[in-house]
Amino acid sequence: MSKGIKIVTIGGGSSYTPELVEGFIKRYDELPIRELWLVDIPAGQEKLNIVGTLAKRMIEKAGLPIEVHLTLNRREALKDADFVTTQFRVGLLDARAKDERIPLKYNVIGQETNGPGGLFKGLRTIPVILDICKDMEELCPDAWLVNFTNPAGMVTEAVLRYSNIKKVVGLCNVPIGIRMGVAKMLDVAPEQVHVDFAGLNHMVYGLDVRVDGKSVLDQVLVEMGKPENALTMKNIPGLTWEPEFLLGLGAIPCGYHRYYYKTQQMLERELEEAGTTGTRAEVVKRVETELFELYKDPNLAIKPPQLEKRGGAYYSDAACNLINSIYNDKRDIQPVNTRNNGAIASIPNDSAVEVNCVITKEGPKPIAVGDLPVQVRGLVQQIKSFERVAAEAAVTGDYNTALLAMTINPLVPSDKVAKQILDEMLEAHKEHLPKFHQTVEV
Repeated sequence: MSKGIKIVTIGGGSSYTPELVEGFIKRYDELPIRELWLVDIPAGQEKLNIVGTLAKRMIEKAGLPIEVHLTLNRREALKDADFVTTQFRVGLLDARAKDERIPLKYNVIGQETNGPGGLFKGLRTIPVILDICKDMEELCPDAWLVNFTNPAGMVTEAVLRYSNIKKVVGLCNVPIGIRMGVAKMLDVAPEQVHVDFAGLNHMVYGLDVRVDGKSVLDQVLVEMGKPENALTMKNIPGLTWEPEFLLGLGAIPCGYHRYYYKTQQMLERELEEAGTTGTRAEVVKRVETELFELYKDPNLAIKPPQLEKRGGAYYSDAACNLINSIYNDKRDIQPVNTRNNGAIASIPNDSAVEVNCVITKEGPKPIAVGDLPVQVRGLVQQIKSFERVAAEAAVTGDYNTALLAMTINPLVPSDKVAKQILDEMLEAHKEHLPKFHQTVEV
């Protein structure tokens, strides 16, 4: 890395890329990037060209000597990379829309990373991630894989279990969003707030929160019970919590916990929205159309504020902080998805967890939290079982294993309903599930 850093972003045509570029520009003094390669597939070439041209304008405006390369050739890009970030969606937003609409036909929540939708996003994504890992083993064996592709926890689990890549970190903007939300709630600077995060991706809890070293968890839980302080997210209906429930829980839930603790209300809201404004994927499609029209403007040389509608707030802070901390051995504390290694006693040591870590040049060092509190332990363990079985199904293409994963997910009411949804979704996503259809046809 003496001549500067080479970063490869797979899914470079994503609408999120300008935020990533902005983060790299801000940190250039510490993170001297020489080359940024944006990689996509033929179906994403138009967006790659639009986003890549914007990235070049942003870097030119900043006056930085970063070379931006656009390519559809992943192997060309990966050669001698130092960091590889992944932010892609197999099947694009059309696949997400199917993940959201099909379960609703069976009165089951349809969501990108939870329930049947989360299972199928994992089934489509994991084989592609593992192919990327094989290319990395050959072309950039010393590179770090920083995965932002959902479901990030399940993907990290699969890389740890089914690839030879050890330098992998899964990343999510939910924890940083919680910390920023708490800071706003308490009217303090974000750097004054520290949250003890532990759990899984989109199933993470704040076990304690401190301001200037003093625990304020009880105060935060009381405040979260007020509608104006519910810590909502752009991509999840912000239903308010019962104040007494939060006090009984004794931990800060993340936005995705609403699917598990408020299942019926969330299902009703999804059904209503599907019939009016559309599912989240359909809303995002409209947002992205607007964004890419903005990105085309030759006079635009910054990340437009409209990107915040996309739901990816703090992406650049999370991704760029992580890369910066690994590169500079900063030894600061960040919540990431990594191998448990005993940090959470309630989860197997070799499984992926989302937990606060000390970030070093050797990667994340998980901070031990011991057993999860009994009131959250069971749900976390059930979702970990789901992730493990789902990852196995993605790798093997085995129908029975996929049915088991679907059935043990707490958002699916029975094996019968699971089978109905599974069969319909296997057919709907046939193009992107070759392993399953080879198995079925034999």
